[in-house]
Amino acid sequence: MLFGPDRVTPLYGAVVAINVDTLYASAIVEPGPEPVIFTIPKTSVSYSLLTATNFGDVFDSGIPSGRPGSYALTAPDWHGTLPSGVTRVNVPYQQSMWIIRGDKYSGGRNTVAKAESFRRNLRMATLSDYVANRDAGHTSIVPEATFAIRYKVIADNLVARAPITFLRQLQAAVHDPKTAPLGREDKAVAAEFDHIFGNGRNLPDKLRDQIARGARQGHARITENYLDHTTGTNWVNFRNIGKWSDQDYLDRSSIAEFLQWGNSLPTAAYWHAFKDASGTALNGSSKGYVVTFPAGRLPETSRFWSLTAYTPQAVTLIPNSAGTYAVASYTPGLKKNPDGSLSIYLSRTRPAGVAPANWIPVGSGEFNVMLRAYGPQGGALDGSYVPPGITPLTGS
Repeated sequence: MLFGPDRVTPLYGAVVAINVDTLYASAIVEPGPEPVIFTIPKTSVSYSLLTATNFGDVFDSGIPSGRPGSYALTAPDWHGTLPSGVTRVNVPYQQSMWIIRGDKYSGGRNTVAKAESFRRNLRMATLSDYVANRDAGHTSIVPEATFAIRYKVIADNLVARAPITFLRQLQAAVHDPKTAPLGREDKAVAAEFDHIFGNGRNLPDKLRDQIARGARQGHARITENYLDHTTGTNWVNFRNIGKWSDQDYLDRSSIAEFLQWGNSLPTAAYWHAFKDASGTALNGSSKGYVVTFPAGRLPETSRFWSLTAYTPQAVTLIPNSAGTYAVASYTPGLKKNPDGSLSIYLSRTRPAGVAPANWIPVGSGEFNVMLRAYGPQGGALDGSYVPPGITPLTGS
């Protein structure tokens, strides 16, 4: 039930904006006639647990942060007896996503081996399987190619080229009994859509064209809402990730488009740049870019910060011969400037005199970069922190 990729490289495409800072283990949890027993081993590794509905709404898992043990994930109406030492946790949804992220580095130390051991020793098994073997259900580590499908690109292309087909698939997903329940107003909207759309077949030409145009316009609004949600230095920043109100559906859709399964505060904060400080799109065909964090102005964190470069549409890692996809607080050999500031360079080739640790390779076309703060503190947590703008490199 728990699974994770054996590695993360540009081949990985299933989830947009994947990070390379942590090791993943994920599961789709569906409490049914019997509970699912989730066992968290003891570890010195820093990790986080994200629990979200299939809409991306984050909910409290009911498991105390950082506490090892065996937990019975049950439907609220389940009645039965649990083995000794197992703590009951009610899961309010028929289907939800559980993602555990273990830090590769902690406190400046390389903890990759410990994080790998931790995720492999996480366990999920049905109650009956657990009773038969308390060691059942270890995380399955599967080839990265399993995650190669770029679902975002498929969905984007479907909206653009076959919007009626896209809407039929969306309609089926909304009505799936495992989809998180809709509120009263949402049900009314869905019912009105069903009344007009039917099953999407044999629509009058005029109505079909209107619906198709509306789908494309809606998708454009989702994209524009994300890209326009910027700070004064052109970094996209949302502070309501996973905690949307009834009025934030557009934000929720935008996050699903560009930052799928993002953590909510206070677990992590994110800033995403598609443009430099002047408002020009980032493009690797230029001489490159630098982002300089003044002394004392890196995002404050209890875990780590990282800067990762991505491709424009799929938002996947950028292929490069160096195999470098991010620069982070834990990057060995990171060099600060004499005044204590830190400069990170984004370019096709490493600029002369720049330490390899301070360079993120990019391709020859447009790209974007994401700044993450895991365990945000201070301004990174309260929203007052604004990353510096990205500046084009000049000279020969």
